[in-house]
Amino acid sequence: MSQSFRHPQILEIARREGKVAVEELVAHFGVTAQTIRRDLNDLAEAGQLERVHGGAILPSGTENIVYAERSRLNRAAKEAIGRACAAAVPQDSSLFLNIGTTTEAVARHLLSHRGLMVMTNNLNVANILIGNPEADIVVAGGSFRRSDSGLVGPLTQASVESYKFDLAVIGCSAIDADGDLLDFDAQEVGVTQTILRRARRVFLVADHSKFERTAPVRIGSLSQVDRLFTDRPLPPVLRDLDLEVVLAG
Repeated sequence: MSQSFRHPQILEIARREGKVAVEELVAHFGVTAQTIRRDLNDLAEAGQLERVHGGAILPSGTENIVYAERSRLNRAAKEAIGRACAAAVPQDSSLFLNIGTTTEAVARHLLSHRGLMVMTNNLNVANILIGNPEADIVVAGGSFRRSDSGLVGPLTQASVESYKFDLAVIGCSAIDADGDLLDFDAQEVGVTQTILRRARRVFLVADHSKFERTAPVRIGSLSQVDRLFTDRPLPPVLRDLDLEVVLAG
């Protein structure tokens, strides 16, 4: 089995799982550990993966993965998280859904909720919720980000400041080992920080890959979150936090 065959498959597994492990790839391809390590080193030299002990992860840096790839990454986990989170959203409540493919999964599972007032800076969320005639949809104004149909910037922050929500459902790009919530765009981070201030309760939706990535801009901390919806147990360093965790799927 040649490198040209293995490399695309290794990258696909990394995009799906957030990381790859040498032992798992050895079993998957039926080749030696030395061969897999050489493959991972080649992919790391090409900037497509970042080597870590025992395997490799998607490269960290200052730019997010493009929207189309984020939509495919851990899709089943995001749907399970979205279903679990939506089940915890009360009927007849006001909430904010921010930018992210996992918050979009939450929106898909809110289509049968009654009496919702939903504000969002994510046009994808707004388009999904059109399918719920019981939901009043408010779109926060601001600068349109073509890469993911998000609205960001000072105008968006000003729009959010005018409201007080029963609940905010937010996503982030990464969660650091110290519990910091991270993202890539300072303008988007400013909006999310405003959302946190204007919500009575906060739900964070994040699949396991968010604990294996990094990003340069700090949103806040897990201490500001009331409930975390994810798909795998937290890393050991975070398990002592006073945080309600819901494992979905």
